[in-house]
Amino acid sequence: VQLVESGGGLVQPGGSLTLSCTTSGFMFATYTMMWYRQAPGKEREMVASISPYSNLLNYADSVKDRFTISRNNAKNTMDLQMNNLKPEDTAVYYCKSPVGWGQGTQVTVSS
Repeated sequence: VQLVESGGGLVQPGGSLTLSCTTSGFMFATYTMMWYRQAPGKEREMVASISPYSNLLNYADSVKDRFTISRNNAKNTMDLQMNNLKPEDTAVYYCKSPVGWGQGTQVTVSS
């Protein structure tokens, strides 16, 4: 099982980033997938989840209307489009499946 995040970086407040998760080694299309994040000194929290056929989407209240989760079952990938980023969005972002975690990608929102 492999999950590899990409797309993190440094962005100014109000900016945008798209994170991607590339997976292999499991039946991606059959699982609900999630993005989590962990800020320094805080517990890891779920940011968004997406059901196997993308019909059920859930978002943390703190990111609703700013973040969009999506997936491509043909490519075994999942994305997180993040708009209007705020300094409090600074964290390591993780891709998660029921069978494993990615290594994380750093997102830093700062002027």
